[in-house]
Amino acid sequence: MASKSFREVQAWQKAHDFVLAFYETKKMFPEDEKFALIPQFQRAAISVAANIAEGYKKLSRADKLRFLNIAQGSLEECRYYIILAHDVGYYTDSVANNLWVKIDAASVVLNSYCKAIKDNKGIIDNLNKE
Repeated sequence: MASKSFREVQAWQKAHDFVLAFYETKKMFPEDEKFALIPQFQRAAISVAANIAEGYKKLSRADKLRFLNIAQGSLEECRYYIILAHDVGYYTDSVANNLWVKIDAASVVLNSYCKAIKDNKGIIDNLNKE
């Protein structure tokens, strides 16, 4: 049974969980990162879930995969920001590890979603047949 909304797509759910986890950490950054690292990290984190949502309604497999590939790139960008925030002392080991768990979960499911669409295994979500 095809999903009726991007909110039912597990890749989006995991990406959204990661975004929420990032938002919980924003207060850990110093004030001087307010216009530097914070908005870059926030934009990349949101981009993961937003591109999954946008790709959901695309009709062609190529269009879907293009948006999912952008989401994958944004996810990798977030991985770097976690490393950076940890290495400069903004994140403790515990906070960084929590974000790693969330981002790894999103990555695994997103990669599986992309593979299923590439392989056309009949799970391409809602092709706007309404």
